[in-house]
Amino acid sequence: MTGTADHAIAAERIFDGETFRSDRTVLLRGGKIADVTAGPPPDVPVTRLPPGAILAPGFVDGQVNGGGSVLLNDDCSVDGIARIAAAHRAGGTTALLPTLITDTRPAIRRAIAGVAEAIRLGVPGILGIHLEGPFLSPRRIGIHDPARLARFGEGDAALLTGLGDRGITLVTLAPEEVPPGAVADLVARGARVCAGHTADDGAAIRRALAEGLTGFTHLFNAMSQMGPRAPGAVGVALSDERAFAGIIADGHHVGDLQLRLALRLIGRDRLMLVTDAMAPVGDPSGAPFTLFGRRIRRDGDRLTGEDGTLAGAAITMIEAVRHMSGRGGATLAEALTMASLTPARFLGLDGRLGRIAPGYAADLVALGADLAVIGTWIGGRAGRTA
Repeated sequence: MTGTADHAIAAERIFDGETFRSDRTVLLRGGKIADVTAGPPPDVPVTRLPPGAILAPGFVDGQVNGGGSVLLNDDCSVDGIARIAAAHRAGGTTALLPTLITDTRPAIRRAIAGVAEAIRLGVPGILGIHLEGPFLSPRRIGIHDPARLARFGEGDAALLTGLGDRGITLVTLAPEEVPPGAVADLVARGARVCAGHTADDGAAIRRALAEGLTGFTHLFNAMSQMGPRAPGAVGVALSDERAFAGIIADGHHVGDLQLRLALRLIGRDRLMLVTDAMAPVGDPSGAPFTLFGRRIRRDGDRLTGEDGTLAGAAITMIEAVRHMSGRGGATLAEALTMASLTPARFLGLDGRLGRIAPGYAADLVALGADLAVIGTWIGGRAGRTA
């Protein structure tokens, strides 16, 4: 280590992104991790976590539709985006992509502008934007509004990538609903592209993979399933080693057996946890909300339309970690990796996020012995604490 640490965090157990280490102290300086040692140097303020606590890399969530009673589609102001991020920080997420579900082109422009301003003003944890739609299959639309689906045309690649180098852009589309070359164009403009809400039998998805598609959005949900001859989106996702896949481990979207199967076939290095969270996250009232005029019911952490269609989730990332490491067949180390290093790797940020190691951002989460979030740090600044 060079220089002097600003402060330090000591814990009985540290998860460094891949493995657990015992009785370590993380030294922080200038918003980054300066060193990991057996003990702090003299004259450095130390935060000591309670017995049994774990210090881990902060969670990275690539699919966050809302939180704090805010839905990005309804409120893409800086204040609205900050409320979404704060709601998820309470669940251990220190970096996220606010997600706009299928909406009009003017709404896409507004959301990109709002996220760009939030990044400019330094709203903690905002990495960029995830645009989920509107170029999706009407046959796998889920809770999205079919009236807002669109055909991919001239100018749409530029529209979707309007954030430019101010942040990360992730686009979810149905490969069969866009022309050949569209994925390659988006990738060339700097976007990451996922297949989702797709009815394709596998051929268009394979073409998109050749063009640079690198992920699948909420595996198993709102996508073509594997058949005896056609692999569908699920079959391609489970078998193609080029791609990552997000998965919602909330006990409602994906069965526990399917979680275990996906982990076995894809592995913790390419299977990543996402929340797909809606506005009710962080709102304990349990009140229903509306999505494009449709009433969405909440029963615990289960959200559905009046017809029973799942309408996103009402969980934070720590709940996904607990489910995946409990009923989903993962070890705690695997689940923590799936919530931090793996999504960071997917987004191309694993050189600065997802690990506790010198030079990495001091984005951290402290977990109690019961895996409840007892503290977070973003850029070394403490948020919620025990």
